[in-house]
Amino acid sequence: MATHDDRSRASSGYSDDGFYSTSGVGGGVHHFDDGTQTIKSDTYDKDTSSFDSTGYTPITDLDEKPVSHYDSFEDEERKRFGWTGSADLGLLALRLVLGGAFVLHGLQKVFGLFGGPDIDGFAQNLQSSGFREARILAWVTGVTELGGGALLVLGLFTPLAAAGVLGVMANVIALKYRGGFFLPDGVELEVAYAAMAFGVLFAGPGRAAIDYNRSWFRHPLLAGFICLVIAAGATAATLYVFR
Repeated sequence: MATHDDRSRASSGYSDDGFYSTSGVGGGVHHFDDGTQTIKSDTYDKDTSSFDSTGYTPITDLDEKPVSHYDSFEDEERKRFGWTGSADLGLLALRLVLGGAFVLHGLQKVFGLFGGPDIDGFAQNLQSSGFREARILAWVTGVTELGGGALLVLGLFTPLAAAGVLGVMANVIALKYRGGFFLPDGVELEVAYAAMAFGVLFAGPGRAAIDYNRSWFRHPLLAGFICLVIAAGATAATLYVFR
């Protein structure tokens, strides 16, 4: 009479301890194996072609980095908004023209060059326009134009220089505007200068500048906003305190 151990050894050669019966019919005992079967001392792989691989992702190369559709989008964004040579060249031309023009205006007011009025003549013009402390304002305006223009040409302290030029132009527009826009009596030239200064104030100087990689170069919006507030305060003080 065969024992339980004899039956298990006769059926599979393994103990059935720890395995589970899947059928109550015939008392068959099923166990897990290593995927091979032995026939006449030769080992063959079982056919696993019927294995359901639904829901599984095959691994082709463990070293291969998965590609996400976000990667190409981020690369496109960096290329689209990155600094380009064309933008730097455009900002350089804008700075040179705007700064050069105000250097010449400053030389006229401070030193009387190029047919300018010098400080005394400019102070008389301010006094006739109703300003108090006209000589002090003449020096402040002349130095702002001369220094601000030179800084714009160099690309040094660009937000502050652009804000100074913008403040001067705001005062000129407020004094000169009589309802007309076009020259010779209009303010189209002053508006163009003010728009150029506003553009440099928030766009920055570009890479062809001494300011390159400074903190206000890396954060042009914040620097531009702070300097714009300073320029607005100076313009308001000139128009409502000294006039």
